[in-house]
Amino acid sequence: MRGVIILLLCGVVWLPLTQAQEAPLRVDGAITINAWQAKRLYDFGVLFIDVRPRREWGWGHVRGAVHLDLADRFGALSLSHWPRQVPLVIYCDSDVCLRSALAAHLAVSWGYRQVFYFRSGYFAWQLLDYPLGKGVDGEVVAFSAEEH
Repeated sequence: MRGVIILLLCGVVWLPLTQAQEAPLRVDGAITINAWQAKRLYDFGVLFIDVRPRREWGWGHVRGAVHLDLADRFGALSLSHWPRQVPLVIYCDSDVCLRSALAAHLAVSWGYRQVFYFRSGYFAWQLLDYPLGKGVDGEVVAFSAEEH
């Protein structure tokens, strides 16, 4: 019985590790960018969209980014009143986070013409000591096309 419990515990520990997947290198219709290219776009005022869960957003994010959790508010970008010519930089944690690839794919399928897939994401941004936001106070959590 003890051996069965140990095997079950090992399975529980290893299961999440085997499910981690590397994000695709590219997304059809989107431009894959690295952290340096993302910073250049940031300096030009391009809109950054963080598609991570709210908890991760609260721990830290690209300063000034809009939080549209892929599992929650991101779908609002499919509505027709959003301008399709606005450039979007879409990111999540890192190159083992599939959310940004899926979000970039969706944005392209909804007709957005300038979608930048920031594959290496927030962790690469943070490592290079680029501007960070933390928590939700004073930051944009979500916004509406009617407001802008």
